[in-house]
Amino acid sequence: MLATGIRALQRAAAQLWLLVCSTLLLVIGGVEAHGAAATSPEEYRTDQILVQPLRGLKPRALARLHAQYNSKVLATLGSSEGLQVVSVPTGETVRGLVRKYQTSGLVRFAEPDYVRHTTLTAPDDPKYLDGTLWGLNNYGQGGGTIHADINAPEAWDILTSASNIVVAVLDTGIRYTHEDLAANMWVNPVDGSHGTNSIAGTSDPNDDEGHGTLMAGVIGGVGNNGKGVVGVAWTVQLMACKCFNSSGTSTDSAIIAALDYARLNGARIVNASFDSPNFGIALSNALYRTSQEGIIFVSSSGNELLDIDVTPRYPACFGIDNIVSVAYTTRNDTLGQYSNYGATNVDLAAPGAGIYSTFFASDSSYLGGASLEGTSFAAAYVSGALALVLAKYPAEPYQHTIARVLNGVDPLPALQGNCVTGGRLNLLKALVSPIRLATIPSPVPGLMQFRVISAPARTCVVQTSTNLVTWSPFLTNITSITGTFDFMARPPTNSLVNCYRAVSPP
Repeated sequence: MLATGIRALQRAAAQLWLLVCSTLLLVIGGVEAHGAAATSPEEYRTDQILVQPLRGLKPRALARLHAQYNSKVLATLGSSEGLQVVSVPTGETVRGLVRKYQTSGLVRFAEPDYVRHTTLTAPDDPKYLDGTLWGLNNYGQGGGTIHADINAPEAWDILTSASNIVVAVLDTGIRYTHEDLAANMWVNPVDGSHGTNSIAGTSDPNDDEGHGTLMAGVIGGVGNNGKGVVGVAWTVQLMACKCFNSSGTSTDSAIIAALDYARLNGARIVNASFDSPNFGIALSNALYRTSQEGIIFVSSSGNELLDIDVTPRYPACFGIDNIVSVAYTTRNDTLGQYSNYGATNVDLAAPGAGIYSTFFASDSSYLGGASLEGTSFAAAYVSGALALVLAKYPAEPYQHTIARVLNGVDPLPALQGNCVTGGRLNLLKALVSPIRLATIPSPVPGLMQFRVISAPARTCVVQTSTNLVTWSPFLTNITSITGTFDFMARPPTNSLVNCYRAVSPP
C-alpha cells in the first residue's frame, strides 16, 4: 500500500505566502531571525564619528562646539533625533575626538562610526570565488538575476557540515578518487568500498560515464579545500550506488538492488536522476520500503518539458510521501527550458542550468558550460540541502525534514501552478524555519481563513492589531507534521484595518 496521506497533506499545505493588504485586512508573516557574528569593536572609520546633541541644545552652541574642535558636520540623520556625522580633523584621533565631545556636557553621546559586516561564510574553492557556481550565490554574474540562488552563503553561516549524513547517489557511479570528492566518500566498514555496482555485481562503483560524478560534486564537493568546486554540503558522506552503465542505461532490477543496498547500509537520503513513463510495481515497492526506514528519496522530475500531472513520469509520480520531486530553474529564476513540471507531482525547483561540477575523466577533472543543465542538477541541490537540514535536526522524522525544505522556498512567478510550492529552494529558510502567514480560500461564507506555515510541531502565536503598534494574542497553536495550521476570523465590521501576524511565543 502506498503512503499517500501525508503526501497529499504536504501538497495542500505548501501554499504561496505573500504580504496581503486591503482596506480591511493586513496579514503579516513573522520571521525568526538568526544571529550574526559581531566584528571587532575597534573596527571603525578613521575620518568621522557620530555625535548625538542634547535635546533642546541651541544650534549656535552646537556650532561653537564643532568650531572649537575644528570639526565639520558632514550629515545630519533626521530620523535619528538629529544624530550628526562629524569629521575628524587632521592630527586628531577618533578616540581623542570622541572623548572631547563626551566631556563637553553638550552631547548625549559621541562614538566611533563602527564598521559592520554581513556574516557570510565563503569557501576558498576557485569556482565559487569566481562566480561560476551561481546557484549557490547569484550576484548578477553572467547576466543572472541577483539572489536567483539558494541563499547558500547566508545558510553556511549556520551550518556547512553534514558529515554524519549518508547520501546515496543512484547513478553511473562516482569517481571516488577525485580531488574534490575523495574526502567526502562514504566508506563501507566491512570491505572498505565506497558503495556498490549492481550492474557488474561488484563493490566497485567507479564512474565510467560521468553523470554520477557531476551529481556528487553538486551535493557534496569538498568545501574550503582550495580546489575546484564546493557542494551544497561542504562535508557529507557520499555513497556511490552504480546502477547505470557507461551508456547511462539501467533496469529496475539493477536500480532496486542499489536502492536496497542504500537502505541496508545507512543512507538517509537517496539522490535519483532518472525518469521513465513506466509505473513499475517492483520499483514502487522498493521505494515504499525506503519510506518505512525513514529515508528521503529525491527525484528529478525529468527533462521532457512535460506536465507530469497529465503525462506521469516515474519515480517522481509514485506518490509515496518520502519522494521529493524537483524541477529546475535558470540563473534568472525562470523555469528551465527542458524541465518537466506539475502542480501536484513536482514539489519545488532548484538551480539546474549552466552548472559546473566535478567530472569523471581524471582526479582533477571538472565540467561545466551553458549546455550543462537539467533536473538532475536541481535534484542534487535539494539532496545537499536536505543533508544539512538532517544534520541540524537529526531527531526529526523525515516528514518534518521535507516540510522544512518545502515550506522554506522562495515563491517565484515562473513556478506558480508549475509545482506544489510554487517556489525555488532556499537553503537558509530551510535551516532557520521562518513563520509565514497566508490567506487561503474559506469554506465558510462570511469568514476569512488563514494558514500559518513554519517548521513542523512548532508553537506559534497569532496576534491581531488595528494600528500595527499594539498587538493582542488571538490564538496559540502547534503546527502539524506538514508545518502548518489553519484558523478562521471574522472580517472587520468597521472601517479600521485588521492586522494579523504569526510569531514565536514570547
